[in-house]
Amino acid sequence: MTSSTYETVRIGVVSVSDRASSGVYEDKGIPALQDWLGRALHNPLIWETRLIPDDEKIISETLMELVDEAECHLVLTTGGTGPAPRDVTPEATLAIADRVMPGFGEQMRQISLTFVPTAILSRQVGVVRGSALIINLPGQPKAIAETLAGLPDASPPVYGIFAAVPYCIDLIGGPYLEADPKVCKAFRPAGRRPPPSDGHRGA
Repeated sequence: MTSSTYETVRIGVVSVSDRASSGVYEDKGIPALQDWLGRALHNPLIWETRLIPDDEKIISETLMELVDEAECHLVLTTGGTGPAPRDVTPEATLAIADRVMPGFGEQMRQISLTFVPTAILSRQVGVVRGSALIINLPGQPKAIAETLAGLPDASPPVYGIFAAVPYCIDLIGGPYLEADPKVCKAFRPAGRRPPPSDGHRGA
């Protein structure tokens, strides 16, 4: 199947960093997310990227703009989730949430704990606003990939959070995300069928 067979997905990618947003150093979070998602999804992707400082009001306003105005179906943030005073991404995310999805934060910390004991200091959250899923991710590109993909070859396997993202977006009324199983296998209940091949949902 070609990419035009699948529904187009609008994805918001937000890097939260005082220093990167002020030009002190180059942001690596946005390119890392675009690279991984570009490989993980067969869907045509429209990107909405934002590089902003660690300011709670700005973060909340950015997330609302991406969901309410840009109509993103999925919004991923990177950075600002630790215990430092300027780490306010979780608070800003929770402030604009309709529903909290605690399993995402729990699993992200579980995955990271297989690599570093300081993962318990992470405060990432996942929430739903309208028909969009918003997830806070770590700030380092390597940690971003580990959190999204997990350790599928481990015994027992450690599932990455992205395995649950497509079905979550199904349930909240978003487009049908078709994942590449070579990058990350998406899990849906047996019998769950994609929309018609013309890219439009059935009744």
